[in-house]
Amino acid sequence: MNKLNLQHACKTAAALACLAWGMNAHAQAPAPLADYPKQAITVVSPFPPGGGNDGVARLIAQELGALIGQSVVVENRSGAGGNVGTSQVSRAKPDGYTLVMSQTSVMAVNPRLYKNVGFDPLKDFVPISQITSAPLVLVARSESAYKSLGDYLDAARKQPGVITYATPGNGTMSHLMGALLSQKANVKLVHVPYRGAAPAITDLMGGTVDMLITSPASAEPMVAAGKLRILALSHENGIGIFKGAPTLGQSGMDGITADDWYGLFAPAGTPPERVAYLAQAVAQAMKSPNVIAKIQAGGSQPVGSAPDAFGKRLQQDTAYWADMVKVAGVSVD
Repeated sequence: MNKLNLQHACKTAAALACLAWGMNAHAQAPAPLADYPKQAITVVSPFPPGGGNDGVARLIAQELGALIGQSVVVENRSGAGGNVGTSQVSRAKPDGYTLVMSQTSVMAVNPRLYKNVGFDPLKDFVPISQITSAPLVLVARSESAYKSLGDYLDAARKQPGVITYATPGNGTMSHLMGALLSQKANVKLVHVPYRGAAPAITDLMGGTVDMLITSPASAEPMVAAGKLRILALSHENGIGIFKGAPTLGQSGMDGITADDWYGLFAPAGTPPERVAYLAQAVAQAMKSPNVIAKIQAGGSQPVGSAPDAFGKRLQQDTAYWADMVKVAGVSVD
């Protein structure tokens, strides 16, 4: 079984496990603990207010607060691509009152891009639950000559070092995806990093760059308006307007995949019964029609996995991205 098929099998098994977990959690409210929670819980978002991580953190915090009868407060501690806030939580008291809403780029990618992120994702944290799953999307202007990813790569072969791809920044998963695409297709693509997706979309629409790799939430408005064309998704779980779009594998780029997930973590050493309590509360929160609708509106799939399933997912992703960062030859230090 090749790496791509193995990953697909793992994702399928994980999805079934998450479904069973979610059904069980939906049937039962979290069992009350005698000593927890007795005070407000802080969820750290290691990114600035207004972004995707912050939005998911606040959505889940609001729902959790209503379920457990205690305030769940979001604090933004941004810096170094999410490393600052995540590192701070790794050193917090492991009592279940300080958590972090992290994501693939921080936990699986950054430790391979930075010389010192200040934490070990596998040793310094205990997974609580994967919250969302989303592909990266590759889009071009609708009026461009690129009707498919193949068209874009053909143009790059004919014009080495001329055809560009934009990303929300250096060292992002989008940057890695573009570097891997360039290697796999054996073409010389030019990376144009921006400070976020919004200015990149503006320049894509204006014809300054040829293609953009970004999140579904960033691309959806212009795709829905017919101004951007989907060239490919980084995995098969597109929803809404992205459902059924070709994947990188279906476009001839076997072995390149990416899941841009958000997930909740506690510091290592947090009592297992408190982790289990939080995980069941999250699973119940993920059944809320409001939560489902808002997550799907952002182009993501709601998950709500059990701690063990999320831990296995983290191990798989850290190993995968260690290989991919090495292949791509990308570094930010």
